[in-house]
Amino acid sequence: MKNFLKISSILLAGSMTLLSCSDDFLDRKPLVQVPSDLFLKKPADLEIYMNQYYNASFFPKYPNHGGDFNSDNEVGPTPDLRLQGTRTVTTTGTIGFGNVRSLNYFLTETKNMDPSIAFDTYKQYIGEAYYFKAVTYFNFLRTIGDVPWLDKPLGTSSPELYNERTPRNIVADRILGCLDTAVMYLNADRTNGYSRINKWIALLMQSRVALYEGTWQKYHNGTPFGVQNANPNKYFEVAVKAAEAVMNSGLYKVYTTGKPESDYFTLFNRREYSSNTEVLFWRRYDNNLSKGDGDFTNDRNFRMSQPLGRSIAKEAVDDYLCIDGRPITGNPLFQGYSTITKEFQNRDPRLAQTIATPGQVWKIAANGTTQNWSEIYNNLNTKADLNAPTGYVLQKGYDPQVIYHIQQYGEEPSILFRYAEVLLNYIEAKAELGTATQADIDKTIKPLRDRVGMPNLLIGSIANDPKWDFPTLSPLINEIRRERRVELNAEGFRWDDIGRWAAADELIVGKRPKGFLASQITKVLYPVDENGFMDPYRVAIPAGYGFKLNRDYLNSIPESQIVLNPKIKQNPGW
Repeated sequence: MKNFLKISSILLAGSMTLLSCSDDFLDRKPLVQVPSDLFLKKPADLEIYMNQYYNASFFPKYPNHGGDFNSDNEVGPTPDLRLQGTRTVTTTGTIGFGNVRSLNYFLTETKNMDPSIAFDTYKQYIGEAYYFKAVTYFNFLRTIGDVPWLDKPLGTSSPELYNERTPRNIVADRILGCLDTAVMYLNADRTNGYSRINKWIALLMQSRVALYEGTWQKYHNGTPFGVQNANPNKYFEVAVKAAEAVMNSGLYKVYTTGKPESDYFTLFNRREYSSNTEVLFWRRYDNNLSKGDGDFTNDRNFRMSQPLGRSIAKEAVDDYLCIDGRPITGNPLFQGYSTITKEFQNRDPRLAQTIATPGQVWKIAANGTTQNWSEIYNNLNTKADLNAPTGYVLQKGYDPQVIYHIQQYGEEPSILFRYAEVLLNYIEAKAELGTATQADIDKTIKPLRDRVGMPNLLIGSIANDPKWDFPTLSPLINEIRRERRVELNAEGFRWDDIGRWAAADELIVGKRPKGFLASQITKVLYPVDENGFMDPYRVAIPAGYGFKLNRDYLNSIPESQIVLNPKIKQNPGW
């Protein structure tokens, strides 16, 4: 079955019923048949057919920097085009309905399975099809917005190909309906976490989708991206119920060994996650099998032992609290910016477990000899491999044991779905509903902070932060968003969070990301600001990011698709 089954999760979610995934499409005959050798006759055929979706498109590797590089979290050598506002309309290409068609074909054909074959022997694969259809449409929703909802396999002349877009809220409801169905059919066991998705991954995904859509409808209301008859609370309630179902399962909990100084760091560089309490789905890497993108079993084509252009923005670093649970502004515990070592003193331990400091271990040789990150910092920005535009070098997900690295290929497994997201989805949805209690905080944020020895968040005594990113929102929502940024840093969530919060005006427009004090390194390749902090984009975008608020939250629709179907109108601002 090849090694692509050793992958990692995607997003499933479902238990709350909004609309069913479709109305009666399972009763309709497909307009176009596939070759007879692909005809689905027995459970093994269904399994083989569904294997094609266990690929990098549905299960992106960790660290998934894409969602953080095009945000205010990570900084690469050049500014992101979306954030610059310099993208142009895509002229060619497709929307990408190939997966929709093949999944609709599968769901249609499996309606005709031999009735003598017990449904329980193949319901897992039906659940997977609903899950992957939901994720396919969720990716449309995140990137290009509402699209036509298709319920059957279509031929090139099918009239449904020329439908108008299905309204966004209906698409969202049908995604959640697909996940409801997936939850019914998928395996309810915890499983090994890397072979096939289960019910709990579908529920996690449902909480993700529902939170995304609820906040999108709430915060984009009245903008070109707003939804008619918006009902964000409906989605927040689904997010709460889906996350709560995972929480109440008793199958997962926050990973800890009682070592706050290292548990968060070691979570991301274990060799094996089958029995890890926090990981729902993961991907294994093995250099003995292969290296690079040529084989899905090991597509980690970079060296985490060097920065290679990956660096964390000062704005993200400043969001980490001090060890008393209060922000750094005006806090006597904060030691200032003179060196990265001092800057990280008395801070949330997740900071030094995410970003390397000179005194930490960089490499451990087979004979036990160690080297520190000071060897990197002393030569930072002297060549491409050591390029870190902000100076803050990412180490989250890196294993310093050199035995697990062949040339530039790291063997650290990838965590694709973890329980921490479930907790954060739950508490954010509760806060948006206005129903979050201290008991809710105690079962969500508290275990994440307990892992690293940080004080709990107390609703009745939240410390004021004069530099909150969202001063017009409640202190509770500001702190929940901070917790999400810190806990999920460099895991690919940040752009989706900015997008669904409609937060580019607060976080992106007119801003340039900064780094640490340039005086800490011997060779400065990037400009510095008037206060001496690294300012890598000072020349490239002197006026800051030019993100267009009435356009750039969504991608353009390829012009070629609009020519084929004029009913599919272009996205706002394009």
